[in-house]
Amino acid sequence: MDLMLQGKRAIVTGGSRGIGKAIARSFAEEGMSVVIASRGRQALSAAAYELSKCTDSIVNSVVVDTGLDDSVRNLISEAKSILGGIDILVNCAARPGGQSTVPTLSGVTTDEFNDHMNVKVMGYLRCAREAAPIMVDQGWGRIINISGLASRSTGTVVGSMRNVAVSAMTKNLADELGPFGINVTVVHPGITRTEATVAIVNRRAKAEGVSTKDIEHQIASCNSTRTIINASDIAYVVTMLASPRSIAINGDGIAAGGGVGSAIYY
Repeated sequence: MDLMLQGKRAIVTGGSRGIGKAIARSFAEEGMSVVIASRGRQALSAAAYELSKCTDSIVNSVVVDTGLDDSVRNLISEAKSILGGIDILVNCAARPGGQSTVPTLSGVTTDEFNDHMNVKVMGYLRCAREAAPIMVDQGWGRIINISGLASRSTGTVVGSMRNVAVSAMTKNLADELGPFGINVTVVHPGITRTEATVAIVNRRAKAEGVSTKDIEHQIASCNSTRTIINASDIAYVVTMLASPRSIAINGDGIAAGGGVGSAIYY
């Protein structure tokens, strides 16, 4: 199927590693022009070079701190100048979750809460706020927010709160922007294999006194497919949502964890 993405122009925040980088690669492989953005200049430049080389598409980079209004304004302005417009925005820049011990209620600090909410929730909103007028003028666009399945489960209070907030933001933006040809969706990954997974597995294996294969089996058993979902698997879902063919999906949340949990959503 032709996803009709050849020549489309996209920004992917959090694009220097992990799920964001995988999304940028999938976009570039579809013939899109891509700007990746994150805070670390060196890692960002290296990722842009690698993606350009392996996909034969142009992948540029712009340094951004999505926790700051001025930095986001600069990102959107530079990306528009580089690309000639913005068709697709993928919000993926956030502090990683699930890679350290989850604090109990008494361990949740004001600074930690504010940082999570400012970078992930308000950061996504900042990027959408700046990119949406460009898409409205063009009469078409896609905004895809990467959240997480903590939005559908307990266990990490701040993680659940920030992800639920992203879901609420997504539906509100979808209703506001839909009449202008802009679809807004949210994707909820579960535990996903990225560059950080090896270190996490090794750390857990050492702490529990078991093999790394045992830990990987534990992780895989958390979903109904009994496999660890890869960042590229998430990227394929996002690429479909970025397509003009995804017109039927707007304001909705897509679970992409391989079948996590037993609750029924409708």
